[in-house]
Parts: sequence; structure tokens; C-alpha cells
Amino acid sequence: MNRNQLDQLRQHDHSRRGDRRRLGWVAAGVVLSAVASAWMAAPAPARADATATSTGTPALFRGADLAMGEQLLRQHRCAECHARRVSGDGSAIYNPAGRINTPAALRGMVDYCSTELSLQLFPEEVTAVAAVLNRDHYRFQRP
Repeated sequence: MNRNQLDQLRQHDHSRRGDRRRLGWVAAGVVLSAVASAWMAAPAPARADATATSTGTPALFRGADLAMGEQLLRQHRCAECHARRVSGDGSAIYNPAGRINTPAALRGMVDYCSTELSLQLFPEEVTAVAAVLNRDHYRFQRP
């Protein structure tokens, strides 16, 4: 093997290591997102504006800014994306009998959509969107 071939082999090996490093960073990001979601699951302080304050509201959504959640749903066109995935008006995607069977799972799915679509929602925005979806579709009650 000549020097050129050795250099090419080393360069190829370095690029493969870079792929493994990138994969490690992606995995770390997923874990960090999950930990942050769990940590931020605590309810936000109640505000005077439209917030989820009903005694039947799950603790996870209590104090969530419903007006902000509604605005974010419109701004990011969530219903349009869901309609493309399940046809009709998209409401069929909200199936409480499916795998989304707890308030935490609902919030986790909203966080997943935010991450997958690079929406860069803050944790309180994720909670607000999930609270609106709970109010309008899932109707999880406080245990």
C-alpha cells in the first residue's frame, strides 16, 4: 500500500468516526429532550388570562396558557399536517383510546412533534398546546 492509499484510508476512517459522533450527539439530544420534558412537566403558575384552572384539569395542564396554545396550533398549522396524515379534517388523529392514554403521553407527543418538525417550542408552549388538545379532544380528568 502506498502513502496515498494510506492517507485515503485514514481520511475515510475519520469521516466514519464523525458519523458516529453525530449519532452520539443526536442520541444525547433525544435523552436531554426527554429529561427536560419530564422536568418541565410541573404546572406553570396560574395567570389572570385564559388558563387551564378547572378542578377537573390534570395537574400537568393546570395554569397552562390556553390562548397561547390555540394561537400556536393555528400558527404552526397542526390541523393541516394531521389532515394530510389521516385525511378528513385531521381530528381522527386525536384518538384517546390509542397510545395517547395519559396527560404525560399527550404532552410527550406534542414535544415529539415540536422536535421532529423543528418548531423549537419552549416547554411552557408545549404544555399550552397539549392543554388545548386535552380540552378539545382528549378530556383527561384529574385523578
